[in-house]
Amino acid sequence: MRELAFLKKLLDGVEVEWRALGELGALIRGNGLQKKDFTETGVPAIHYGQIYTYYGLSTTATKSFVSPDLAKQLKKVDQGDVVITNTSENIQDVGKALVYLGERQAVTGGHASILKPGECLLGKYFAYFTQTDAFSSEKRKHTKGTKVIDVSVTDLAKIKIPIPCPGNPPKSLEIQAKIVRILDKFTELTAELTAELTAELTARKKQYNYYRDQLLSFGNGEVEVEWKALRALVDVNTGSKPPEILENATSFDYINAGTSRSGYSATSNCAGDTVTTPSRGQGGIGYVGYQREAFWLGPLCYKLQSTDDTVLINKFLYYILQSRSELLLGLKKEGGVPAVNKSDLVQLEIPVPPLKEQKRIVAILDKFDALTHFLTEGLPREIELRQKQYAYYRELLLSFPRPVDVET
Repeated sequence: MRELAFLKKLLDGVEVEWRALGELGALIRGNGLQKKDFTETGVPAIHYGQIYTYYGLSTTATKSFVSPDLAKQLKKVDQGDVVITNTSENIQDVGKALVYLGERQAVTGGHASILKPGECLLGKYFAYFTQTDAFSSEKRKHTKGTKVIDVSVTDLAKIKIPIPCPGNPPKSLEIQAKIVRILDKFTELTAELTAELTAELTARKKQYNYYRDQLLSFGNGEVEVEWKALRALVDVNTGSKPPEILENATSFDYINAGTSRSGYSATSNCAGDTVTTPSRGQGGIGYVGYQREAFWLGPLCYKLQSTDDTVLINKFLYYILQSRSELLLGLKKEGGVPAVNKSDLVQLEIPVPPLKEQKRIVAILDKFDALTHFLTEGLPREIELRQKQYAYYRELLLSFPRPVDVET
């Protein structure tokens, strides 16, 4: 195959050894640093949560800063170092890597580790490797926890990384740099196309949101509505972790923290026609979902179901909360992991028009939703195909032969 021939040419006959990460550089666990410590200016600071919510693969500047006095107590990040997440609410974000390329020394805190690459490892090469299936597979063997998932520095150090020509550091770094340049170019091209398609998709969604909000404003007095607290209208509960989280599609989605499914489950614990919204987690608070079919409800997600469908129908509740997501965001409690308390959620007031009007609005918005989906379904598909194409070449460039006796 041409792809394999290209990889063989790239290696130019050199051997590849799989070496434990702990042998390829110094791994240092961070400490301290909370969001309340951030300042407008000062010493550049990288918070672990920002690595999977704000940054990409690398950065030359930080989003946040801390005071010089606090920086003295925190672990230092130098140019070329890699900051790795040790903790998250989901396994995908654990072990995510950020290469720091800034000229000013930065700092980081707890729930993150700093990799200071040795003479045979390029930081960006390692960061790209953390995006591969091989790294993901090995990472899963070392993660611990249920609600909060963690991988220790000790276990992180055991994960083996393919290093071309390790006996000749300059040659090894040259090959790694060549791989990085190719992947950088693919990343750039994919990002440009994705940005164009995303802009078009965003325009279509804004158009839909405008009509939805007009229907749900109730500001003209034409429809009589009654404002009621959720506690008088719905049951609010969280779920539990499924017996097994599956990666491949089965009968039921696993809905937990975040804005998309967290996997699949062979069984369900919740019926369809249900509104969901995350109770905890980075980036998911304020998102409102509607589950048409039975699903498995996780421990970090609320389900909201009307107690009387002659007063309130669930689909109307979904559209109302979706159009007022800023109210859910306003309930968020900061400090540690962002969360929305049930006691605050049930006090949220929503407009409740007559049942006939609810059904009319739902019917209109369902049509708008279907039309918007029809108009835009090709765009997400195109984005997905480009990202899969990029992932294919990334896997190809980093899929080195692996001895059968290599274990982590």
